[in-house]
Amino acid sequence: MVTIPPQPWPTGLAEAVEPLVRRVLAPNPSPYTFTGTQTYVVGPDDGPDCAVIDPGPNDAAHIDAIMAAVDGRTVVAIMCTHTHRDHSPAAAPLSDITGAPIVGCAPLVLSTDLPRSDESFDTTYAPDRVLEDGEAMRGTGWTLTAVATPGHTSNHLCFALEESGALFTGDHVMGWSTSVVVPPDGDMGDYMASLEKLMAREDVRYHSAHGAAIEKPRQLVRGMIGHRRQRENQIIRLLGERPRPVSGFIPDMYKGLDPRLIGAAEMSVTAHLIDLERRGMAARDAEVWRVA
Repeated sequence: MVTIPPQPWPTGLAEAVEPLVRRVLAPNPSPYTFTGTQTYVVGPDDGPDCAVIDPGPNDAAHIDAIMAAVDGRTVVAIMCTHTHRDHSPAAAPLSDITGAPIVGCAPLVLSTDLPRSDESFDTTYAPDRVLEDGEAMRGTGWTLTAVATPGHTSNHLCFALEESGALFTGDHVMGWSTSVVVPPDGDMGDYMASLEKLMAREDVRYHSAHGAAIEKPRQLVRGMIGHRRQRENQIIRLLGERPRPVSGFIPDMYKGLDPRLIGAAEMSVTAHLIDLERRGMAARDAEVWRVA
């Protein structure tokens, strides 16, 4: 179980994490967000402009803290990695204040004939420009290039800061925990492919939306891929013992799990099972899963 560091946390402070980047922590700690969502302001402190990445929840104190970190510069773009409620709702009010366009991931639309999982998504998100993989936003002394990383959500993007080699990873790779993949929008096959995509890159550090900066990114991603493969092998082994519903996997796979995270664990197992089903390795009869 991950231990949340003791308070006080640096909520609302503009912390310099590298020469072109300041980080502002939102006041929304939880078992899913760690100490809160981290918003990043990118651009030289003495420059004329900047970008804001993952503006976070629509919280007046947090928006004020972002504006203090902007410190009079022109905001060229408000950029969102994805549209979970802890990431993008502040985009619209921040755009109203600054006049900056909302740029980045696509809005998320889930099919209405599937089980809904959109309660955690920001339905107000309305980008002025959607970035495709490899497209960039530029300002004075900074360039942010979109890296498509679907899996945690289908619309997830990372942003590469070309001048420093840093990658803003949103929730795809985090500094405190593995990412939750929640079907029907979250897709384990896509998530694994996106991790492999990052392994092929040469980013020097990651700044995630939750947790500390990651200074050995490829080492962490390699470990995450291994962890997911281990989980998959656990599921295959447990399926081989007997058919079971999703809840039947949790006691064997997640020892000492915080009860508040059981739902997330069940969604992660479900995502693995759907991926195995797609690959012809698992099947289901109503709510019970078995070896195909």
